[in-house]
Amino acid sequence: MIRRRRLLIYSHDSFGLGHLRRCRTLAHALARRWDHLSVLIISGSPLIGRFTFRPNVDFLRVPGVTKTTEGAYAPYEPGGDIDKIIALRTALIRQAVQEFKPDLFLVDKEPLGLRGEVAPALEWARAAGIRLVLGLRDVLDAPERLQREWTRKNAFQALEQLYHDVWVFGDARFYDPLAGLKLPAAIRQKTAFTGYLRRRLGPAGLPPTAPPFDTPFILVMAGGGGDGGPLMEWVLDAYGRRPSGLPPALIVTGPFMPASDRQRFTARAARDPRLAIKTFDARIDLLEEQSAALVTMGGYNTFSEMLSRDKPCLVVPRTEPRREQLIRAQRAEELGLLRMLIHWADPDPLRATKGDMADQLARILEAPAPSAKMWPGLLDGLPAIESLAAPWIGPDARDPRDRLVG
Repeated sequence: MIRRRRLLIYSHDSFGLGHLRRCRTLAHALARRWDHLSVLIISGSPLIGRFTFRPNVDFLRVPGVTKTTEGAYAPYEPGGDIDKIIALRTALIRQAVQEFKPDLFLVDKEPLGLRGEVAPALEWARAAGIRLVLGLRDVLDAPERLQREWTRKNAFQALEQLYHDVWVFGDARFYDPLAGLKLPAAIRQKTAFTGYLRRRLGPAGLPPTAPPFDTPFILVMAGGGGDGGPLMEWVLDAYGRRPSGLPPALIVTGPFMPASDRQRFTARAARDPRLAIKTFDARIDLLEEQSAALVTMGGYNTFSEMLSRDKPCLVVPRTEPRREQLIRAQRAEELGLLRMLIHWADPDPLRATKGDMADQLARILEAPAPSAKMWPGLLDGLPAIESLAAPWIGPDARDPRDRLVG
C-alpha cells in the first residue's frame, strides 16, 4: 500500500491573482498525477474561496494584506496593525507546517515570504528533513533591482542555507531570472528550469461561461485589476476613437480594481454595442479559449495562458514598481510570440500613443498565433515538475526516516 504523501505550497499573494493561480495550477497537476497525494495551499488571497479545487487539494487562508500606492504593506481590512497581522500569519504558517508535516514544501517567489513570515517555518522544516523548494517565475525584475532587494531581505543566505532546490517556471532560452546576480555557485547548482506551465481548461463538470458575442471577439483582462485601470482606459479610448473597424471586446476589469474606476468603465462600455464588461469570472480559462485574441498586461500567469491557448496577444506591460512585465514583453516580442505596446508613464522612446492602441486593435485578429514561433519543450513545465517532485511525493518516494540524509 502506498503511503499518503503531502505537499505544502505557500503563496504570499498580497495583491492580484497571479501567484494564487500559479500555485493552484501546480497543485492540481500534481494531485491529478498521484491519487495518494494531499496538497495544502497557504494563501492570503481574499478570493481563494471563489475558486474550485480538486478533492485532494485544500487551502488555508491566512489574514490578508495588500500593497499601498507607496509600495508598503497594510492589512486587507482597514484599521488593522500590520505588525500584528504579520506576527499572526507567521505563527499560523509555522503551525500549519508542523501539523501538516509535508514531504515537500514549495514556496512561491518570495524566499522568506512576506516580510520574512515563512523563515521560522522553513527553519523548522529544514531541521525536520522536509524537502524545501523555492519556485520562481521566469522574470523577477531588472538584475540591479533584484540584487538590492534580495540583499536587503537576506534572500541569498536563505537560498544557500535553507533551500534544497530552486525551480524556475520558465525556459532559459527565453530568459534567466538569476542572470546578472552575484550568486554563490551553490545556488546555481541547485537551480533547474522547468519550462512554462501549460494551462488546462477547468473541470468539465463546471457550467461553461457563455460567450458575450456571436462573432470573433477579443478578451481584455488585467489579472486582479488593482493596477489595470490605465489598460482599460486606453482600450475604451480606442473604441471611442474608432466608431467602426474594431472587433467586439469583452473587458474583465478584475475584482481588485477600485470601485470608482470599475463603475466609470462600466458606464462607458454600456454606450458601445461592441463592448461587454464584467468584474470577475472564475472560469476565465473558458473565456480565453472562446476569444479570438487577447489584450493583457504582461504578468507571468497571463503569458503562460496566452501560450497555452495559442491566441494572438497584444501586451501592454506595467513598468513600475518592477521592470518584470516590460522585460518579459520585450523578450517575447523579440521572439515573435506577441506584440507589445507601452503606455504607462515611462520615458522609454517606445512609449505609444492612444492612436497606436486603436491601430493595434484593428489588426489584432490577423496577428500570428504564438505557436508559429514556439519551440519544443517551452510549455513542458508541469511534466518536468512531476519528475523533479517524484523523489519526494511520488509512489516510490524516499522513506521519511531517510529525510535527514542528503
